[in-house]
Amino acid sequence: MILVTLGTQDKSFKRLLVAIDDLIEKKIIKDKVVVQAGCTKFDSQNMEIFDLIPYDKFDSYIKDCDLLITHGGVGSIITGLKKGKKVIACPRLKEFKEHTNNHQKEIIEILSKQGYILALDNPNDLENVLKKAKNFKPKSFKSNTNHMIKIVKDYINNN
Repeated sequence: MILVTLGTQDKSFKRLLVAIDDLIEKKIIKDKVVVQAGCTKFDSQNMEIFDLIPYDKFDSYIKDCDLLITHGGVGSIITGLKKGKKVIACPRLKEFKEHTNNHQKEIIEILSKQGYILALDNPNDLENVLKKAKNFKPKSFKSNTNHMIKIVKDYINNN
């Protein structure tokens, strides 16, 4: 199963869903595809699309998916990495009015270069990136959150 999550941004991100739907139509994607579309309105006979998925159900989809295709939101990417999933990330871009700036492109570029995820700079390249995903072994993600919390607590307690 492929889980697609577009985040909760108030702008549409149809470009990615169009590319996925096209590859399903062409029988290149044969897996079941579940989408959390957020504010993106998109009709498809090929995908199971939800505006938002309740947290427990979303967590279940993450656990069950073989591949996570997402926008460039850090939360969405890290959620997949923490579960050891292969992640393909495609940035929402300012030029398409999908975001206010292109910071997602930068996030994806860094995480891709470090070997955590596969970057999809253009949804039209999805077929090629899916081929790479078959043999992709993501770098294991280790959260640094607890260490950062300790630093903040120690600072507060000592000042």
